[in-house]
Amino acid sequence: MLAQKELTITPEQYLIQEREAEFKSEYVDGEIFAMSGASRKHNEISSNILANLFNQLIAKPCGIYSSDMKVKSSKVDAYTYPDIVVSCDSQEFEDENTDVLLNPIVIIEILSDSTEAYDRGLKFSNYQLIDSLCEYLLVSQKICSIEKFEKQKGNLWTYSKFGSMDDIVAIKSIECELCVKDIYRRVNFNQHDVF
Repeated sequence: MLAQKELTITPEQYLIQEREAEFKSEYVDGEIFAMSGASRKHNEISSNILANLFNQLIAKPCGIYSSDMKVKSSKVDAYTYPDIVVSCDSQEFEDENTDVLLNPIVIIEILSDSTEAYDRGLKFSNYQLIDSLCEYLLVSQKICSIEKFEKQKGNLWTYSKFGSMDDIVAIKSIECELCVKDIYRRVNFNQHDVF
């Protein structure tokens, strides 16, 4: 949830500042973007996904993180806070602070009006440069809609969309499944929302 852009700084300066900051900011090519707070729907969806994935991953060598774990690709100067990120086996971090994950397998973003274009555009482009990333999910908080991008050979990405409460989203890279109705448990859509 990006709000405003600040002055150009180095990645090292960003990390020093970010680790002491009261509020989170993302970093892209020398620019810092302040993040705004999340809505109730956003938090409900995030909690539902985290709970479901946690239960399925509890016996596996995986870490699942909410929006407080930064992710970085070694190929671009970008530090982001995915809404949910999963990494398995040998998790790699940028330094001893273990607050910047380098090898995510799955990233999930919950769309909002202020971030949707970024989550679909530049942010996804930067995520595609992370060698370990296998699946990227975009979850709407306005309507029943989950979009999944899955990496294939040759760095090609296939697209799937799930728009029914009865759908099941398979996350193959971590051998998990999410029922759409569980993702949207306790989430009420406005009457004018289209399904």
